[in-house]
Amino acid sequence: MKNHCKSSVLVLFVIILCSIIVSCLSSCRRHDRVINTSFYFWKTVYKTNATEAAWLGHFHTPRLYVRMMDVDMDESGVIPIPVSPITFQNKLPDTVEIVPVVFIVNNILKVTTHSQLDALAGNIVRFVNGKVQQAGKTTFSELQIDCDWTSSTRENYFYLLGRLRQIKELKTKTISATLRLHQIKNQKGSGIPPVNRVMLMCYNMGNLRKYGQQNSILDMSELKKYLGDNVKAYPIPVDVGLPLFSWAVAFRDQQYIGISKRVHLADLNDTAQFIIHGNNFYIAKTNLPQYGLKAKDEIRWEDVSAKNMQAAAGYLSPLIEADTLNIIYFHLDEAILKTYTYEDLEKTAHLFR
Repeated sequence: MKNHCKSSVLVLFVIILCSIIVSCLSSCRRHDRVINTSFYFWKTVYKTNATEAAWLGHFHTPRLYVRMMDVDMDESGVIPIPVSPITFQNKLPDTVEIVPVVFIVNNILKVTTHSQLDALAGNIVRFVNGKVQQAGKTTFSELQIDCDWTSSTRENYFYLLGRLRQIKELKTKTISATLRLHQIKNQKGSGIPPVNRVMLMCYNMGNLRKYGQQNSILDMSELKKYLGDNVKAYPIPVDVGLPLFSWAVAFRDQQYIGISKRVHLADLNDTAQFIIHGNNFYIAKTNLPQYGLKAKDEIRWEDVSAKNMQAAAGYLSPLIEADTLNIIYFHLDEAILKTYTYEDLEKTAHLFR
């Protein structure tokens, strides 16, 4: 009987000891994770800005993800061409690498042939090389392609990515792709892009056009519907994109009429122009042509608080097992950055460790 008791105690001791060791190893792994804080630059003109430079410097940002151009069809609807390409008035800081980002309009993939995509791959690389040199860089180590591909355009999109990987200059570089929530949830239908890394876009997840007081930029209940085991099971290293932006969603007679880019929160809080209606709804008191609004039009103001961003980070962190994680904020813009503090992003990064 005594031997049996001793044996049971020993087994219990071993189980507890193993649990402690596993816990410690897990803790060590989490704290060893390398977090890189990076930003997107999504404007058509790059020029030096003291506030934006200060944020890059504070976070020792290793790379800036710079949108080079959109790719859409020309007026004839036959040839893919660069649209709204970026212009560099100044060079990027010496301490920051450039990651060129090219946005592919999904509709062009419905009508392009493989020979057109072969040509497009070469044109993208030549165009990107020219813009990288304008930015004051001699080369780049990563090219990111952004596209909201669907099951119907998957074959052409993946073909294009494959052609890019075959270009001699890119064979030793990282090719990454953006990944939207519906694409990670429906992996069977959307497929897995043939790239080295993906950037999971944790924003623009609600129904922007739906009337109501929801937040279509970041909604935790929506985020959880798409992620969970889908992130853990993804066969490519996953980076995370988080939102640093806001917008004014306009409605007329409860019907969506667009995003009013000229309206800012300070304008909405001007009681001479707007009536505050609920937490994030505002009603135009009179016709406001400077904002493209008529009397009684409604604005839903959407933004992302530091608290909500950190809630997303806390949820995502245990789903990602990589030892190195890039957090890429959309996007680097002085007006947006002024609504946050360094501490806000530092706390967010800490939650991923």
